[in-house]
Amino acid sequence: MIPRVLLGTALIPDTDKELQLYQSGDLFSIKIPGRGDLMNSRVHGSEKALADLAIEQLGANENPRLLIGGLGMGFTLAASLRAVGAAAEVVVAELVPEVVTWNETLMGAPAGHPLADPRSRVYVGDVADLIRQEPAGFDAILMDVDNGPEALVRRENDWLYSPAGLRSTRSALRPNGVLAVWSSSPDRVFSKRLQQENFNVREHVVRPHRAGKGPRHHIWVAS
Repeated sequence: MIPRVLLGTALIPDTDKELQLYQSGDLFSIKIPGRGDLMNSRVHGSEKALADLAIEQLGANENPRLLIGGLGMGFTLAASLRAVGAAAEVVVAELVPEVVTWNETLMGAPAGHPLADPRSRVYVGDVADLIRQEPAGFDAILMDVDNGPEALVRRENDWLYSPAGLRSTRSALRPNGVLAVWSSSPDRVFSKRLQQENFNVREHVVRPHRAGKGPRHHIWVAS
């Protein structure tokens, strides 16, 4: 049995919770103690789908400016870069500085080192800051911050999914812009809230495994 080795820890800002990065052979995983794995480097089909569905909705815009909330292991960023043109820009906001460092050094290989792509730019901080600061700044906003449209451990994230947060997100989008939100489970209340904030919404059910196995994850694509 290949041992599981702890490579690093990081405190989540504004909380007393800790992220832990583990490696077992060629498998990397990030977890919160007591909650199990948040993500691992072998199961990322729905993270890729988040990017693919959002960019497909954009249509003919080959060189969009995208904002990704949450770097994770870089799979959504990597999928976004594969789907856009040479003049595109993909901004990824990551709250935990160590997660950026881990992607740059310890665990960047499984996703293909997307942070090294000159079209990517990292903002170390709250994605809500960029949403508030850049009206009409983005063609698409992709959210993979929590396990769904409510805060996982950091209560400040609830704003992102609130009516006020969704109105700010609309303002941060350019005409015909797209909001895509990843979730581990359905949420009828959030679907209704998107509609109440004048988004046209399609909900997709996707599998995290390439072979179409595993739990059903949900992605809202709202335009």
